[in-house]
Amino acid sequence: MFRTEVNIQSSSEKISHSTPILSIGSCFSDCMGNRFNENKFEALANPFGTVYNPISIFKLLTYSINKENPSEDTYVEAGHLHANYDFHSSFSSTEKEKIRDAVKNSILQTHDHLLKSGWLIITFGTAFIYRRIDNQEIVANCHKVPSKYFSKELLSPTDITEEFTILFNELQKKNPDLKIILTVSPVRHIKDTLEQNSVSKSILRMVCHELSTKHQSVHYFPSYEIMMDDLRDYRFYKADMIHPSEVAEDYIWDKFSNAYFNTDTQQFLKQWSKLQRAVHHRPFNPESEDHQKFIHETINKLNQLSPQINVTDEIEILKKQIVKHYG
Repeated sequence: MFRTEVNIQSSSEKISHSTPILSIGSCFSDCMGNRFNENKFEALANPFGTVYNPISIFKLLTYSINKENPSEDTYVEAGHLHANYDFHSSFSSTEKEKIRDAVKNSILQTHDHLLKSGWLIITFGTAFIYRRIDNQEIVANCHKVPSKYFSKELLSPTDITEEFTILFNELQKKNPDLKIILTVSPVRHIKDTLEQNSVSKSILRMVCHELSTKHQSVHYFPSYEIMMDDLRDYRFYKADMIHPSEVAEDYIWDKFSNAYFNTDTQQFLKQWSKLQRAVHHRPFNPESEDHQKFIHETINKLNQLSPQINVTDEIEILKKQIVKHYG
């Protein structure tokens, strides 16, 4: 044995293709959310951009539940750009009104999606937070405002669980059938130093354990343990030696699929994987009779799936490759 595999118990509650999903949190949440979208789930992935600390994640979800817009003092101008302390830097512009509109639209979009979602996936990145000195509010992003305007703190497990409880009660009122999956991002925050990163991750892991033990509708998925203990080799990392490689992401996705997807969904994913490869296949001779036949056969297979999922983009990609005298 040259590895320690993380064996994940299959969930008794399953995810199907008809289940809307909301994913929010760290950059690992982007990764998982994009996988859902690539595989044609009705998923909304990180609508507020990447968010790392739990308190900011909870605050954004609370905005969404109540269709509440951020207060005026959350907007900031830095480096000739307007932004919002509660949102990722992707929400920035030279025009303040554009940011207001983008923030408002993302909250409304998330509100609508959250009310119909069957699953909410939250990925915690760090237990370290930055607090504004002027009003003591925790920010999701400092937007390159000088560090003298913030204090850096380490959240305690109690800080996080208390805020989660408030959010959880609100979610239960609006969407009582919603199930939550908590994960801890395996991406190390080396700016905190490796030692303090370990402290931060341990706090997040303690919180996930406590919440998933306390609430029946709250689950924990061990993406952190899979990366740290199962894939503990730098060949499973990108060139920065911090982020998981595509191979590692595929492996974690497969683990998740086996634990949470129902049988029909798993069968669909196998079929869809073959069709994806067919759509993106690049032949040596695109105009050959064999490849033109292959294109038409693939389009027919996609059309057969069109009552279940939206395959418009994939069909358009293939249609552009059709040579007229074969069409």
